[in-house]
Amino acid sequence: MGSTVPFAKMNGLGNDIVVIDMRGRSDAVTAEAAIALAAGDKTGFDQIMAIHDIDLDGVDYRIDILNRDGSRAQACGNGTRCVVQALASETGRKRFTFKTLAGILTAEEHESGLISVDMGMPEFRWNKIPLAEEFYDTTRIELQIGPIDAPVLHSPSVASMGNPHAIFWVKEDVWSYDLERFGPLLENHPIFPERANISVARVIDAATLDLRTWERGVGLTRACGSAACAAAVCAARTERTGRQVTVNVPGGPLEIDWRANNQVMMTGPAEWEFSGRVNPETGAWQADEAPA
Repeated sequence: MGSTVPFAKMNGLGNDIVVIDMRGRSDAVTAEAAIALAAGDKTGFDQIMAIHDIDLDGVDYRIDILNRDGSRAQACGNGTRCVVQALASETGRKRFTFKTLAGILTAEEHESGLISVDMGMPEFRWNKIPLAEEFYDTTRIELQIGPIDAPVLHSPSVASMGNPHAIFWVKEDVWSYDLERFGPLLENHPIFPERANISVARVIDAATLDLRTWERGVGLTRACGSAACAAAVCAARTERTGRQVTVNVPGGPLEIDWRANNQVMMTGPAEWEFSGRVNPETGAWQADEAPA
């Protein structure tokens, strides 16, 4: 298999994650390796979280995040929880600081086993999300799917949690919308020059949301942590909810707290499935033990 490194197949509320240990190496996981792993029955994933060494005061590691299509992602909250669980199991430490394309993130494993990730501050300015044209008010922008006089979805809230998000507010059950059909169209809409994560959200009460997400570069996912954060802050910003909410994604609940200092804290579980070794150039792998 050539030169290999340790990896773990994990998940965060069903958000499939592959954590790859690139510490001690100067190379990176290639897009080709990501695509090969994504195609595997046992190693299919939503994100790869590659852990790299870093020489930066106050930061423990750099995380390189890859999507199923080999593209780079700025942020992945569910994947970050998986990284924390893996590192906590290895080192006995409970708190870590990481550098990602979205910035510096801190995360902590609690005695309960749940893991909190500081996802940073939301960005609402149109050119920072980014959008291709100016919208003064990003609580709702002009974008719709369906007939112009009776759109299926319209007027999403938009925000960045290190990556761009559009949240369509719906009255019906979130499962009643054909997200698999219109997700790709909206992800690649010209209004989003860097593409976008597309979610449908339903407000259950002032402290609860239901959410489904078409994830940029991934597709339908059982959990998208940054989308849960984006939906929570947009719900609070539009006075649909308070600033502490439970976001129910298909994989289960995430607790989101948009704190007074503008930082967004996300809390949820992580789960180990199996581990092995992988060639970061080709994606060829073998399990340490046969996965169930």
